[in-house]
Amino acid sequence: MAGTVNKVILIGNLGKDPEVRRLENGAVVANFPIATSESYTDKNGQKIEHTDWHDIVVWRGLAEIAEKYLRKGHKIYVEGRLKKRSYQDKDNQTRYISEVLADEFTMLTRPDNANEQKPNEPNYSNEGTPNKMENLDLNDKDEDVLPF
Repeated sequence: MAGTVNKVILIGNLGKDPEVRRLENGAVVANFPIATSESYTDKNGQKIEHTDWHDIVVWRGLAEIAEKYLRKGHKIYVEGRLKKRSYQDKDNQTRYISEVLADEFTMLTRPDNANEQKPNEPNYSNEGTPNKMENLDLNDKDEDVLPF
């Protein structure tokens, strides 16, 4: 195969309001978890539901839109790529985290101020998501907090 593909598409519900940070270099980043669920019937006829949680990261203008419109419980369509990174916790242990770096999202739940919005919500895109997160100057003094 000539190339590779790293593409993630999710439809789920926000587990909490986006957490937004403004970095010293002026960049804005937002993080939020979304839940996706699947259900099936086991061999005993019992309905089983399984929920997976996904950490989503959006940058710049997309982060500002997330801060303004997304709320816990809202349904959202997310498209992006999977990124695994490591960090040192407060006990100097290496920890790993997998995140979806979203390039775009579409709100499937109307915002609270729906009267100000058009009936069909636009698809938001985040051109300019950094490719190398390790080049960011985070200057975070609190060592037990993730840099995003």
